[in-house]
Amino acid sequence: MKNVPILYSLQHCPYAIRARTALIKAKQPVFIRAIKLDNKPQEMLLASPKGSVPVLVLRGRESDPIVVLEESLDIMLWALRQNDPNNLLHCENPQALSLMVSFIAQFEHAFIPIFESYSCAKRYHNSNLNECRQACEDYLNSLEERLSSHRYLFSENESLVDIALFPFLRKFAKVDKQRFRQSPYPNLRKWLNGYLQSSLFSAVMKQHELWLDDRKDCYL
Repeated sequence: MKNVPILYSLQHCPYAIRARTALIKAKQPVFIRAIKLDNKPQEMLLASPKGSVPVLVLRGRESDPIVVLEESLDIMLWALRQNDPNNLLHCENPQALSLMVSFIAQFEHAFIPIFESYSCAKRYHNSNLNECRQACEDYLNSLEERLSSHRYLFSENESLVDIALFPFLRKFAKVDKQRFRQSPYPNLRKWLNGYLQSSLFSAVMKQHELWLDDRKDCYL
């Protein structure tokens, strides 16, 4: 029990969602501590002063130093390097991992900022809404094109890329649900729905009691 890693998590944060997805995919036991951003546990802030989730605290033997992973992609990679039953890292291809990490980094650099601008423009009825939406759709077109060539974003088989991106595309689809349902992205919608309608996603999104309420650790 003492050696079980601790995950600090926020239920609807896409970074936390993808970390939880990888941990569940890897069948990695962790204690999950659900938090609220306006009432962060002191234990979490001591482990990771930046104060954002997810945070994974790795605990070894008493003589071993505690290791803290503060980035969702680092948590995903750590989990899948422990156990990767679905071969999400495509271990048969020596170049696959570096290509996947580059793909994810490019997505985070190119899409997430324009998506956040679109989300704000929609929420606050800004005059640049159409411009922001179009910038997002230009990027979504590239994903739709990839999915017209193979079943998943990186290849014919599921990969790290898919589970790293789907929480953000879920969030995009929720900004204007009706518009997304009518958008010319049939492959992207099918791919996304495959995750959202899965038992995996139900497990990932399971509601956990806030840890600070009773400080009781429970498994993810």
